[in-house]
Amino acid sequence: MKATFKIWRQEGGDAEGQFRLYDVDGLTEDMSFLEALDHLNEQLVQRNENVIAFEYDCREGICGQCGVFINGRAHGPNDAMTTCQVHMRSFKDGELIVVEPWRAAAFPIIKDLVVDRSALDRIIEHGGYISAKTGTAPEANAILIAKDKADKAMDAAACIGCGACVASCKNASAALFTSAKINHLNNLPQGKQEASKRVLEMTRQMELEGFGSCTFTGACEVECPEGISIINIAEMNASRIKAKWLE
Repeated sequence: MKATFKIWRQEGGDAEGQFRLYDVDGLTEDMSFLEALDHLNEQLVQRNENVIAFEYDCREGICGQCGVFINGRAHGPNDAMTTCQVHMRSFKDGELIVVEPWRAAAFPIIKDLVVDRSALDRIIEHGGYISAKTGTAPEANAILIAKDKADKAMDAAACIGCGACVASCKNASAALFTSAKINHLNNLPQGKQEASKRVLEMTRQMELEGFGSCTFTGACEVECPEGISIINIAEMNASRIKAKWLE
């Protein structure tokens, strides 16, 4: 199997970037997309050329570190799937495959396809946790939680923080990510005590990081590999208004 990769190359945040074409042979349909990039990098090493920098960790669809745009879509052509779960059978033999990094002012490019997503970490640092001492882990049924609340919390907790929602939003908004991290905790009894403080501080930090405003286009929900619902954003906004009134 052959493919032509059109990949964004950029030495650093201050350097000018450009697309470069790479014709790659020797691929198989069973290769993952990242394995295809590994194969390309091996060829670049043999030609004494600089390898393409890209991120990954688990390669099991768990961490989301691998996220890039493939042919204009976050994480690639398949729904509910991270980049590392995409296989070359998703493309035609000889196809041109365009690969780009996440593009957002809050995600500065480090090199090639690698971006700095530490802005998401700083949002978490401003309330994405429970600071109250809860002791050792209690028995699962010791704290009664209504099923609908538990389901909402678990659905929100599925967010892996990959940044696809930011990259796919025309405003580069982090509202889906932030709302998932807020609602995950605010729906649980353990998170109620700090709920108002959490929503105010995390949304404030989100704005300070330079993310855009949400206009509910829904692109974030479509491209989220975990299918996080934009209902979370509406609930976050309602909680924020209530918290401001209580300040």
